[in-house]
Amino acid sequence: MDYYQKKVSRWQRHMKMYSEAAAMVNITVTTHEATFDPDAGWVKFHLGINRYALYSRDDPSVPRLLQDMKSMKVINADYTQDEKALKGACDCAQVVKPSGHHLKLALKMHNLGKVMFKPMRQQRHEETPEDFFYFVDFQRHNAEIAAFHLDRVLDFRRVPPVVGRLVNVTAEVLHVTQNEDLRAVFFTSPANKRASLPNACTCVRRSTPCAVVLTCWRARCPPTCPGSASHPASPSQPWIRSYTFSGQEEWEVNPFYCDTIKQTYPYNTGNRLLNIIDMAIFDFLIGNMDRHHYEIFTKFGDEGFPLHLDNARGFGKPAHDEMSILARSHSVA
Repeated sequence: MDYYQKKVSRWQRHMKMYSEAAAMVNITVTTHEATFDPDAGWVKFHLGINRYALYSRDDPSVPRLLQDMKSMKVINADYTQDEKALKGACDCAQVVKPSGHHLKLALKMHNLGKVMFKPMRQQRHEETPEDFFYFVDFQRHNAEIAAFHLDRVLDFRRVPPVVGRLVNVTAEVLHVTQNEDLRAVFFTSPANKRASLPNACTCVRRSTPCAVVLTCWRARCPPTCPGSASHPASPSQPWIRSYTFSGQEEWEVNPFYCDTIKQTYPYNTGNRLLNIIDMAIFDFLIGNMDRHHYEIFTKFGDEGFPLHLDNARGFGKPAHDEMSILARSHSVA
């Protein structure tokens, strides 16, 4: 816990220097106090992660954590690590990025908890257009929320807590971010809405609905938390789809592909392959065709479970069953 106490002190020093530098050039900045509570919901949640699930069925920290994520004050906003890593790292003329063309932000709460912000891109009743490829589909904030609750109903407990929240983009993003690149991409549209242009235009209301996702897999954890939580393994999903407009992957054309996978580490030992099949069933139920990677806590070795992350492209066609998502289970069976 000393780590977080030092982090609070470092934050306060940083805010003081930031305010003094801004005052020298006659710029007004908003600063917020940071605190650390060892009994905070996110701390208790992290301490409860084990090799079977992110949380237990009766974990009392989950309801408290959801309430904190919905109402707690935001003290900083920045691009996510994925956004930073992907910035300029892909030639989209050759292959479409599997992520990075929708606005996603990392928000820091005043108790040092971190969440991911995904704004509403579609109305809840809207569906994926018929002529959209799966890798350019909209990322829906309500899909993240629904996926979390379905994951709980199915008793997987592998989706980090997600809650809906109204975020004031001006007060809770622009006024607290210290990233000049992030601040520069926002502007006011002719309809007097806040809009951003990270890679593709994202228009949002000044107070926009969003999904707030706990970043339990990338946040720094206390020493007794899974040590690899800040740097998890992220292997490619064996049944990954092609992210080009005309290509096909080997599993789509090779009838013996699954036999090869079953003899390949780590799918030839432990329960990894069975967990991948569970993930396929989950993806089928939410209609998510965009499962290109999965993440695991390496601390738990081969017996760890894959996290069910990035579900925003689910629920786009609720009346359509995409049977190809179940290719993993068909092949193994």
